[in-house]
Amino acid sequence: MFPTDSSSPLSEAESEASTSVAQPPALSVGFVLLRRFTLLPFAAFVDCLRLASDEGDRSRQLRCRWRFLTADGEDAPSSCGAVISPCEPFATPFCDPRQFDYLVVIGGVLDGSPTDDPAASEYLRQSARLGVPLVGVCTGVLSLIQAGVMAGRRCCVSWYHHADLVRRFPQVNAVADRLYVDDGDRLTCAGGAAAADLAAYLVERHLGRAWARKSLNIMLLDGHRGGEHGQPQPVVFERIEDRIVRRAVTILEQHLGEVISVDELADRVGASRRGLERKFQDSFGIGPQKFARDLRLRYGLWLLYFTEHSITDIGERCGFADTAHFSRHFRAAYGQSPSQLRRDPKGREEAGVDPFFLHIGTRLGQG
Repeated sequence: MFPTDSSSPLSEAESEASTSVAQPPALSVGFVLLRRFTLLPFAAFVDCLRLASDEGDRSRQLRCRWRFLTADGEDAPSSCGAVISPCEPFATPFCDPRQFDYLVVIGGVLDGSPTDDPAASEYLRQSARLGVPLVGVCTGVLSLIQAGVMAGRRCCVSWYHHADLVRRFPQVNAVADRLYVDDGDRLTCAGGAAAADLAAYLVERHLGRAWARKSLNIMLLDGHRGGEHGQPQPVVFERIEDRIVRRAVTILEQHLGEVISVDELADRVGASRRGLERKFQDSFGIGPQKFARDLRLRYGLWLLYFTEHSITDIGERCGFADTAHFSRHFRAAYGQSPSQLRRDPKGREEAGVDPFFLHIGTRLGQG
C-alpha cells in the first residue's frame, strides 16, 4: 500500500511547472492496440499515466508521454465499439521502439477469429531485439507468446483465459493466481482494473510513489495492489469434457452470490434434473448442489484471505442465508471457522488450504 501521509506531489509539481515542459518525460509508453482490444485495461493504464503526468487534472504530457500504435496507423476499434484515434503506424520514426520505456500490448477478445497479427509480431520482435521492455495486458500476453518473445518467461493471465492459453501453449509457464508478473523486461497483467495497478507500479518506479498515489486517488481506487495480490475470481477449471457440465459450471461461476436450484440449473442448460446430476457425478464425484455450495465456499475463502469484508458480509456475498449458516458449512469444509482462519494464517497453511484454487475442477469432489 502507498503511504497515507498528507503530503502531496502537487506542491512539488507547482514549483517545477516552469521547467517541466522543457524536460524529457520520465516515462514514455507506446500502446500497441490489437484487433478489438479490451477498453477497460487500456483506459485504466493510460489514465494512470495521464493523471501522473501533470498537475491536477490538466492532462498535459509532461512527466509521462504516450502514443497509440496500430500496424497501419488506422483508428483502433475496441471490443465494445469505442474507437481510439489518432493512431500511428509502426513504420513511422515516431514509433521507433527505442523512444519508449515500455511497449504495452493491449489484447482483444478471443472470439474464435485468428489472433496472430504478423505486423504486430514483427514489431514486437524488433522491439525485443532492441532491448525495449514489453508489457502484455489481458490477452496481449498471447501476442507476446505468438511473437516468440516469451521463451523461458513466466507470464500472468486472467483466470478466465488461463485454460485456453495453457491448451494452446502448453510450454508456457502461465499463472492466474495474481494480478501481474514482473519478469524483468517482460511484464504481463491479467487485465481489467489490474492494469491500473501495473501502471501505478511503473509510475512509482519512474516518477515516485507520490505520483502513483495521486493517480489512484483521483481514479477513486483504494490504494495500490501489488502484483502478488490474488485475482478476484479464483476458480479456473482445468478440464471438463462434458459440454452440458461446462455450461452449468459457467452459470454457477457467474452467480456465486446466489443459490440456483438444481431444477433451474438443469432447465438453463437444457437437461433433465436426473441427467444433470448423473453428469456431475461422472465429472466430479458429487452432485450439482454440493458442487455449487463448495464453489461458493471457496469464493468465501478467497474473500476471507484477500479482502477486509466482515464475515457476515462474506457469507451474504456467497449466497448463504446468515452468518451461522455460512460458518457451519465453512467449518465442515475446512475444519476451522472463518474467524479462526482469518486470525491464524499459519493454521490455514497447516490445514493444506490453497488460497489460489487453481485447477480445482478435478479436486472438488475430494473434500
